[in-house]
Amino acid sequence: MAGNDPVDQDAIAAQWEASLDSEDPAGAAEAAAANELTESMALQWAAMVEDGGRDFGNKNSGERVLSQEEIDNLLGFTAGEVNLDDHSGIRAIIDSAMVSYERLPMLEVIFDRLVRLMTTSLRNFTSDNVEVSLDRITSVRFGDYMNSIALPAVISVFKAEEWENFGLATVDSTLIYSMIDVLLGGRRGSSTLRIEGRPYTTIETNLVKRLVEVVLSDAEQAFRPLSPVRFTIDRLETNPRFAAISRPANAAILVRLRIDMEDRGGNVELLLPYATIEPIRNVLLQMFMGEKFGRDPIWEGHFATEVAQAEIAVDAVLYESDIPLKQLMTLKVGDTLPLDMRADTLVSVRCGSVTLTEGRMGRVGDRVAIRVMKPLRKPRTTFAMFETADERNKLMEAQ
Repeated sequence: MAGNDPVDQDAIAAQWEASLDSEDPAGAAEAAAANELTESMALQWAAMVEDGGRDFGNKNSGERVLSQEEIDNLLGFTAGEVNLDDHSGIRAIIDSAMVSYERLPMLEVIFDRLVRLMTTSLRNFTSDNVEVSLDRITSVRFGDYMNSIALPAVISVFKAEEWENFGLATVDSTLIYSMIDVLLGGRRGSSTLRIEGRPYTTIETNLVKRLVEVVLSDAEQAFRPLSPVRFTIDRLETNPRFAAISRPANAAILVRLRIDMEDRGGNVELLLPYATIEPIRNVLLQMFMGEKFGRDPIWEGHFATEVAQAEIAVDAVLYESDIPLKQLMTLKVGDTLPLDMRADTLVSVRCGSVTLTEGRMGRVGDRVAIRVMKPLRKPRTTFAMFETADERNKLMEAQ
């Protein structure tokens, strides 16, 4: 067959190539343009690679620089304006663990006085040279403090009777064993032993209780000029879970006192939740010594003495009646006014418009006298009413 002839097949292939070249001249042009584009892109890539190689040693060449807006969003506040109400970014993380409350200046005065009182009391209690120092006063969350107590320790739960709330007094193990050595005649210069793995004995617990009683008694005296209060021990605990007196998220005042007895000593921590000291918050906010005591006892005594020695005028009222003005204008000399009363009616003794007492008229020598027949009436206005009115006026001024 003619189709199987190789000469004929070569001729057919040559004819097909000629026909394709003659029918699509534009396709050949596009192919050439594509080749040129590919070559230009390759040249650009080669130039970029060379630039990257030259800048490879530069550390900042490949890092992305943040804009000021992105930095402000990350921090949660701008450098020019700090908004404490906006809790976002890093500020939200920091503020989540912080307890920020108003400063109470009088607490520092109270606990400075407590340090002086405890120094004298503990010297009498131990018959040894005791030095007490105030370590710090901080605001903490109740739950965080309970988790930070180093065990073993004795936690005393005490109640403030007048404030109707509770507080904690924590004595660490170092001070416990140091106090036991001192009270039971231990030798000086020996290091305190820390016995692990056993609960405190009855003798040790009673000695710690006596120590806490001394501390709380001095705390009562420290608070007395500001607000009289009585602290009573409710119970002693060794497990912080059983000494919970407030919610974990509630804030509290933590006072750490350092007690040193020559080469021995330890810490006592007093924890007062803010709910406990809320009744005396207004007093604790005072700034100077003149306001610290609230009242001046010297001035009060002088004022009471002067009031007791003051002279007042009293009136003995026999009878009172309301008559019309027309009748009063028609009165003449010699007219009689009938008194609607009996002869044995008591006479009212008044000071101004206030009735003091009642009595019966009589005579002493050549003078008319009144015998007091009833006790003096107590005034309706009390000092507590003045205090309430003063607090109400301060509140209105603050608003």
